[in-house]
Formats: sequence, C-alpha cells, structure tokens
Amino acid sequence: MNSFDSKQSLHIGSDKVQIQSLGVLSPHYPVDTLPYSLKVLLENLLRHEDGRNVTRAHIEALANWQPDAQPDTQIAFSPSRVVLQDFTGVPAIVDLAAMRDAMKSLGADPSLINPQIPVDLVIDHSVMVDHYASLDAQDLNRKLEFSRNRERYEFLRWGQQAFSQFRVVPPGTGIVHQVNLEYLADVVTVGNPDDTDNEVLLYPDTLVGTDSHTTMINALGVLGWGVGGIEAEAAMLGQPITMLVPQVVGFRLHGSLAAGATATDLVLTVTQMLRAHGVVGKFVDFHGDGLSELSLADRATISNMSPEFGATCAMFPIDSETIRYLSLTGRTDTHIERVEAYARAQGMWRSDGDQPARYSDTLELDLAIVEPSIAGPKRPQDRIALNEASQCFNEYLIEVEHLEKTPPEDGQQAAFDSEGGQSALSNGQTPKLRSVPFDLDGTTHELHNGDVVIAAITSCTNTSNPAVMMAAGLLARNARIRGLVTKPWVKTSLAPGSQVVPQYLEAAGVLEPLRELGFHVVGFGCTTCIGNSGPLDESISKAIKEGNLIATAVLSGNRNFEGRIHQEVRANYLASPPLVVAYALAGSLRIDIVNESLGNDADGKPVFLHEIWPTATSINEAIRLHVSPALFKKGYENVFEGADEWKALQPPQGDTYEWPKSTYIRQPPFFEGISATPEAQGPITNARCLVMVGDSITTDHISPAGAIHPHSPAGSYLQSLGVSPGNFNSLGSRRGNHEVMMRGTFANVRFRNQLAPGTEGSATRHLPDGDKMSIYDAGMRYQQENVPLIILAGREYGTGSSRDWAAKGTRLLGVHAVLAQSYERIHRSNLIGFGVLPLQFVEGENAKVLGLNGEETFSIDSVSERPEMVKVHATNHSGKVTDFNVQVRVETPVEWDYFEHGGILHFVLRKLASG
Repeated sequence: MNSFDSKQSLHIGSDKVQIQSLGVLSPHYPVDTLPYSLKVLLENLLRHEDGRNVTRAHIEALANWQPDAQPDTQIAFSPSRVVLQDFTGVPAIVDLAAMRDAMKSLGADPSLINPQIPVDLVIDHSVMVDHYASLDAQDLNRKLEFSRNRERYEFLRWGQQAFSQFRVVPPGTGIVHQVNLEYLADVVTVGNPDDTDNEVLLYPDTLVGTDSHTTMINALGVLGWGVGGIEAEAAMLGQPITMLVPQVVGFRLHGSLAAGATATDLVLTVTQMLRAHGVVGKFVDFHGDGLSELSLADRATISNMSPEFGATCAMFPIDSETIRYLSLTGRTDTHIERVEAYARAQGMWRSDGDQPARYSDTLELDLAIVEPSIAGPKRPQDRIALNEASQCFNEYLIEVEHLEKTPPEDGQQAAFDSEGGQSALSNGQTPKLRSVPFDLDGTTHELHNGDVVIAAITSCTNTSNPAVMMAAGLLARNARIRGLVTKPWVKTSLAPGSQVVPQYLEAAGVLEPLRELGFHVVGFGCTTCIGNSGPLDESISKAIKEGNLIATAVLSGNRNFEGRIHQEVRANYLASPPLVVAYALAGSLRIDIVNESLGNDADGKPVFLHEIWPTATSINEAIRLHVSPALFKKGYENVFEGADEWKALQPPQGDTYEWPKSTYIRQPPFFEGISATPEAQGPITNARCLVMVGDSITTDHISPAGAIHPHSPAGSYLQSLGVSPGNFNSLGSRRGNHEVMMRGTFANVRFRNQLAPGTEGSATRHLPDGDKMSIYDAGMRYQQENVPLIILAGREYGTGSSRDWAAKGTRLLGVHAVLAQSYERIHRSNLIGFGVLPLQFVEGENAKVLGLNGEETFSIDSVSERPEMVKVHATNHSGKVTDFNVQVRVETPVEWDYFEHGGILHFVLRKLASG
C-alpha cells in the first residue's frame, strides 16, 4: 500500500533511487519537528503499510506525535536485520532447530522455519582470560575456547548451512557491537529494485539485537535496541516488533570536554543524569552544537550504555562526523554519497545551529564540566569523581563492616539487597585495614582490603574508541619511561573489540609499553565485562577467602553488578582505559590516585598521575597518524573466514538437526506436545511464592551467567554427567542446554531471596513445610505437586542485559506470574514472550505494605478477557485472606496473542503451521 503517495524518486548524481519521502507528509503533519528517532520510525511505517499490521491510522498517529502525550498508540516496527552474540544467539538457533522439529510433528514443512530478514551472529562471548600477561596468552586462550566450545561451534556451523540469510562471524574477530559499528551497519540500506521501474529503494538501516548494548549502533544514526532472544527470533521469522509510540527525551550537549576528561567520564556523567531523571521505556535523542565536539566513537561510548541509564535507545543524528567515520572505516564512496543525500532529503541531517525538535522532556549538559570519574562499586550509574574515589571506597568498607556486624532485618531494604550506592561516612570513622600475606613467584606480599586484583581493558563500550585506547597506550609508555610497573597482585588484560585496535596501537608504538605493564592481548571478545575474567592466581584467591577481603576490579566496561565480574571480587569499578592502567600501577582503590603517587621511579622519586597523563594533542596526533581506512579494510576483508580451528570444524548436515548427546546443546522441551490451538487461559489457583526480592533485581541476578560453582545445582548436575569442574566453562556458554540453565536461574552468588534469610545464591524454602533447598529443587518439587508458582518483587525488576533465559528459566521452574512494583522494559517483554504473566502492584502498594511475607497461597483471577486490572487473593497460614488489585502489564493486543499462546515462538509456530 502507498496511501500517502509517499514513494518518491530521488536523484543522487546520475542515479535515480526510490525513497519513502517524509517530505510528502510535511504540509499536513508536523513531521519536520519530530525527533530524529521518530522520523526513522515514521519511514518504517510508511514502507511497511499493509492495512493490517500497519494502517493509515498508525502512520497518522505517529506523524501527529504529541510530546506531552502518554504512550497509548501501538505500532508495528519491522527491523531490517537482526544481530546476535553467541551467548544469546546459540539458544536462539537452538529454538529455531527445535521449531523445525515441532513443525514436522504438526505435519507442516520444517523449512518454513527460516530467517525472513538478514541475521548476523558474532561469536564474542566465549573467550575467557585463563592466560594473561604473556605473548602467547591470546593463542592459548583461543585454543582453550575451541576446546570448551567445539559442540556449540559445530552447531552454529550447521545453522549457517541449514538456514538462509544467516551469517556467522567466527571467534577471535571482535565484539558484536564494535563489528556492527565498524562493518555490518550501512546507515542507509540499499533495498531490492522496485518491480515497476527497477529503481533501488533506499531506507534507514534498522535492527534489533539479542544484547542490550545493541544501542551502540545508535551513534551512527541507526535505530536499534536490545530485545530478548525470544523477541529476536520472532523478528527473524518475520514478525514485527509491537510497541507503543514512545516519549522522547531530548539531551542537548554544548561546549567541549576539558583537558583530562575522556569519553568514558562523559558517559558516566550522562548515565548518572539520565538514570536520576528516569528514562525507562523512553527514547533519548542527543542534539546540540556540542555534538560537533564529539567523535563518532565518543558518541558510540554514550549510546552503548543506554541500558545503564534505562532508555530504549540513545540516538544521534546523521551529520558530517557520521560521513567521516564511514569513510574512516572503509565504506565505499558511492555508498557514503547515498547516505548523505538520503539524510538531507529526509530531514535527518544535522548541522550546527539547527533548531531543536519537539521533545517530551529535555536535559542539557555543558561538556566542559565533565570531570575524570569512575563508577561503582556495584552499579554503573553510581558515578564517583576521581578525586573522591578513595574516600568513597573507605565509606563502602565501613558500610560492609557495619552490615557484617549487624545484618539487616528480614524485609529491610538495605543497600546491599538492592545493589546500590554507599552511605555517608560516619564522622571520625575509618575502616579496618584487613590484610593477608601471600606468596607469589617466591616473593611474599600483603593483600589488603581495596587492592585491585583485576585491571581489564575490555568491552565494546571503550575499545571501540581510538581516543581512550590511544590514551591508555600513551599513559603506559609514559609510565614505563619513568620506570613504573604494575603491582604483582593485579591480573591485567587487554581484550580489544576488533582486530584493528592492536594494529593502530602497535603502529603508534604503544602496544609494547602496554605489554610491559601486563596488558597483553588476551583475545578479541567481551571477557571480563561479562564475567569471563578467568581464575585469579591461587595464592591471591586463597588470601581473599582467608581474610574475607574486599578485593576490587577496575575495568573499562559497562556493567559492574555484584557477582558479575568475578565471584571473589566484591567491589567493581568502571573506568576509562587509561585509568585502568593507572589503577594497575597504584594497585589499590585506597590510594587517591589524583593526589598520591602511583609509585616511585628509578631514582626513588614519586610519580603522579598528572605527570604521565597524555595530552589531548599527543592523543589526537597519534590517531591522525596511525588510525586509517586501510586498517579497517584489512581487518575486515576476511571477516567470515575464521581461524584454522574454525575452518576445521565438521558440522552435521541436513535441514533438521540430529541432536547429539551433549552437555552444551540439547533439544529444549518448549514445544513438547504442542497442539494446533492454544488452551484457554484460566485462573491461577493456590500458587506458592518461589522467590521474594526487593528493588533493582537485575537479570544478572536472575539469568544464568558467569562461572559455574562446583557445589551449585548446575555444577552438581554437570558432575553427575562426568564433567569435571575444570571443564565446566561458563553458564553463558551452556545456554543451549536447558537442564544447566534451569539450575542456574536465580543462582547468582549474591542473590538474596527473602524467603531464605541469611543466605546467598540459589536458596529458598519449600512451603508449607519450610524445608530449605535450592530454588531449582523447590521448583521441581512444586511441579511434582502440581503447585503453580509466583515471584514477589520490588521496583525495577529485571534491569540489565536482555537475557531471554531470565524469562525461560523462570518459566521452566514453574513460575506462572510475577508481581512487581515496576519492570525494566526488556524483561517484562521477555516474560510475556515465554508465557509468564507480569503483574504490577498499584502505586503505593507492595508486598510489605500489604503485609505479605511470601508464605501465603496466592490465587489470581482469570485474565481470559484481557483485563487491565486483576484481583489477587493471598491467604496466610491462619486462613486470613488479603485481596488486592494489580495492574496487568500485557499492553498490546499482539502481546496478548503471545501470552495466550504460551509465548512468541508458540504463536509463530502455530501461525506458520496453519498456513
């Protein structure tokens, strides 16, 4: 359909192309003043108008968008492609393989289960830092990676030949978001020729990804965000993403960064501001003349951390910097010309002095006030000025000591139960300086509270940015000139986001100084930022446990939640790459690295951070001389080939997968006994509470991730199959095995279930007898007893990464509904996508206010009529019934379809099977 007659021709040089022109709407609708992100959405609706999923009324509603209106109009967004990383991508392909089997059981054609739009999977989450601080670390880690993950990789190689429009970027290439930014994204897509006149169609590049940091691509003006694996699979199968037209917050930047401030400091400031403002479920559009002071890589640093400040996306418009970056990264001149011409024709081009668009709300920041910062010890939004870092760590120590002496009462919302922040330092208090001696390479050292045991330059957030990476290298060079060395207890690593990074570091002569400080390349992947930090030296690990020490990690990542980075490291700080190097030199968070020396030079003179910090001039000159298009072209010329180990894999053949006996890949039970039509939704009767938690429970708490403890339910299961702890690999690497993942759900080492006070990890009580057991064992026992389960939670339930297993594991444990005070957008969607009912307490109510302790039985009225509110009946042990209404957070008709079918995949499967 083309009811607005918006399909128009555009001349670019001697070429004529077609576009869905927004200018056609301008005389009738206030399109010119729409935020940039909504212009992209509007074009998407125009192009996909079909009278069913997208109607004229949908288009008019978006064209008439009112900034102050509450979101109430549902639209269908159809991304042009999907990106996956291997932790979330493997289960997505496992599900598609299982859907092919289910199609066969329903008497339909299995080959109908096939990606309908291009899908790229980048293997970047599996490499671990087992070896470090040596020239052969990268090679040894890669060999271990292939040894541990061969079954997964053979499965992906099968998927690559079995499914059309599915490409795999092999291990050792880079981090998905950086590969997306530097290579996969085209900003403006060249579509198939129009049937009538053979003109190509240009339209904005759009996508969804199975990693919440998919938003990094927003820096290029590409609209995309993270979704759960379930939702991504539906998009792969041709289903649009249903959403409410969002509110858009305008964030104006002006001025320029002061000397010594980095893009990392900027993003920590922006994250703190937007998290405090509240942008969950909203779009954020950056605008203002300050954008001209930020490189594309600086913008990408901000967009990457959109999940940390809670927004759906963090958009930057197309401008001359976008064009410069496309040229730098090796895109063709013809394509670059098309990008600029298209953006200008559609009113999507930014120039200094532009009048701002209309926004739902606005913030602004003078870049000049940004100061050197870190964030921690547990949340990325908890920014700390660098000159206050040591004091804040001491405050944190005092709070930990206080809680160790006086644990919070049951139900009390202490800081540690909700992951956040530090209290003010009590007057006159100083923390105890616990220390433990340990031997390392024949020398005795002391390990103290606050000592940095991990210093990692890692993650897509910063390794995509030549400015901060070059700054780290130059600082290392300056430190070595003064004779400084890394403290011996620090585990150092450099995990670049693409193969281009070490090339320009080496060309600039700063890779060797980094190596001399222990920052050897350990692999091209996410590593420490996702918990793949590898083991600490045994003597250091023993000292931490013996002294119950608060060891610290400093990393250039985007996540620092409890238990994420390393199970033995309790305080984790986000910092720019040069500050990671600086803290490796200092060796402790107790040191004020702004005012105290990092160490002594060869003459015994103290060396201060300001003396070795590189100047902006030196950083810019190094980038100008050594970061070139030739590096990017060379780095990506064989992007899909892979190392010899990848080429040597021998995957099975065929359209359906022959499920091997594997502890990595197992046929999931999701579609067992599936019928052609779904069962009617009835009430939930006499449910028990499996888990009761407070505020800010993240998907890091819920979803299986990180290392597998030998005594955990998942560890015990693997050992029962003959897998030794040394071969456990990580939970993320085993996401294709539902048996492991069920046992790893709610098993984070810092998870605190209020039904099992005084415990951490996978623990609950089976009711009504009160027997203590693991959450997995309780879930299985309840299922044997035919008892449905619920979860009671506080605010911001499910914040963090877009992990489908946080929903899958919840459902497989037998949970039918979650009652929370509020949800993070992605997790709410994922719960619906797997048939779990998200319910929300009305404002002013929660479990505590209602007098609930989680030991009640819960009955929830039927939602078969798709109500906005539903009544819950909670009965305690004495028979007292507490009735209360809750909001049903199923928000669109399509979400109701998904829920009533038992999830997105079940809905799509039945739809395809029925023709």
